[in-house]
Parts: sequence; C-alpha cells; structure tokens
Amino acid sequence: MIIDAHVHPIYFDMICQDEKKLQFRTEQFGVYKQSPYDYEEIAVEMDYGKIDRSILLPLDLTTQSGGYIVSNEEIKTIIDRYPNRFIGFASVDPYREDALEVVEHAFKDLKLSGLKLHPAKQKFYPDDEKLWPIYQKCLEYDKPILFHAGLSWEPNSLTKYAHPLHFERVAIEFPGLRICLAHFAWPWVKEMMMLLIKYPNVYTDTSMLYLDSFEDFMNRIFMKEMDPLTLERNFSNQVLFGSNTPRFRAFKFKAAIEALPFSETVKAKIFGENALAFLGKDVSLD
Repeated sequence: MIIDAHVHPIYFDMICQDEKKLQFRTEQFGVYKQSPYDYEEIAVEMDYGKIDRSILLPLDLTTQSGGYIVSNEEIKTIIDRYPNRFIGFASVDPYREDALEVVEHAFKDLKLSGLKLHPAKQKFYPDDEKLWPIYQKCLEYDKPILFHAGLSWEPNSLTKYAHPLHFERVAIEFPGLRICLAHFAWPWVKEMMMLLIKYPNVYTDTSMLYLDSFEDFMNRIFMKEMDPLTLERNFSNQVLFGSNTPRFRAFKFKAAIEALPFSETVKAKIFGENALAFLGKDVSLD
C-alpha cells in the first residue's frame, strides 16, 4: 500500500464548477498556471506512480480571507465519489466561534479521517492554549492532525507561526495525539529531527520545497544534512511520503525517494506503513 499523505485537490474538476471559488483558491494557494483536470487524469498519474491512496487536504480561511481553499464538504464530495482512491481530512479556522462544532461535524457526520491546520496561513501559534479544545476534540475522535510546518509559499503566509519549536509543547501536552508536521519543517530540518527523536507521537512528511532537482535535493537532505543512517536508525517509523500535489508531481518525488539508499524495510514504512499508523485504527483501506 503506497499512500501520498499530502495532496491539495484544488483543481479536481468535480469541485471546480464555481468560477469565483476557483479564482479564490488559486489566489490563496498561489498556483496560477494550472486549471481543472478530471478524475481520469488524476487516476492515470496515480497509477503511473503506483500510488494507491492520496490524503486530500482542505483549508478553512473564513476569518482570515473570507472563504475556503477547499471546504470539508468538497472533500466529502470527492471521497464519496472515489472512496477507493482518496482519504479525506477536514480543516477548521481556529478563530471561528463555531470551530468545535465544525470539527465535530467533520468527524461525526462527514466521517473525515483527520484534521489539517496551517499556522502560517491561518495565523496562529500551535502552542497557543486557545487551540487546546480543538486538539482535545481530535483525541476524542482518535483523529490525527497534519500541520503545515516550515516555509510556506502561499500568499500572505507568515513563516514565524510555523517554526517547529512552536509544536513541542503540543507534543508534550497531548502525548496521545498523532501530529504530522508537514514538509519536514524545511528549512528547519534539524529542529524537526529533534522533535522526531524526542516525541513518538510526532511525524513528518517528505513534501519539502525542493531546490535544483528532486533527486539532488532529497540526496542532500537525507544523505548530507543527515548522516545516511540517521533516519534508518532513529525515526524510520515517523516519516510519511507526501508530494504536495499539485505544487509538485507525486511520481517525481516518489522516484527521488526510491533512489535513496534506504533499506527496503524503511522504504515500505515511508511509502505506506507509517501513514497507516498515523491515520489510526479507524481508517480501513481494505
């Protein structure tokens, strides 16, 4: 089972009928040279990369920008149509007065599989105690949280909110909460490594903003910034494969990781087993 843990379905044509919404999400996400594509194209690319499932991430910006990049209901629409290809997460703007009700509805009624939060874009510090009730709600439903961490190229995003050290108290206060800090928190890779080593409930994914080629960048991160055995021996259970589609192409990222000299056991963990552990027992992919 190969799972891409980081996909933004902003151009899936089944949720792109409204031109104003499409323009909003394009401007907010900061990708301007793409247009809607149909499921057949999505499936062909997933099949080419031998990717079995993709985790789809929405983003609620109602108080910050007056809308959604993708809404929870749109994620539900995609999942209902293609349940064997996609896993749906929810999102909530933490400044909403009804934030807990939104999360409750997403988990209880929409049956979504986790929560996506974006500190840099939604402008909050993850260790702010006003987030505690949202984290408690995730624990109540045994749902993980995927946070944006590190640099964001999205317009009007402040990277200061997404420094990995702002997540340490969350990991301490909520040891039962599965937390993924996306993008390996790049450029703070060493700080991300520290969190992985200290906290078994913390995960990360590979969807870094690559420089040069995919292959050169992955080699530099995993073979030079780290010792070649650092991941293999210290946190091989905590790294998920994530592509950041549509900003990057999943099959290219996957090929670059496959070329790294990790053991086949560790590659199997990165490409799927760790994602299953992160998602938890309530997610069935039979």
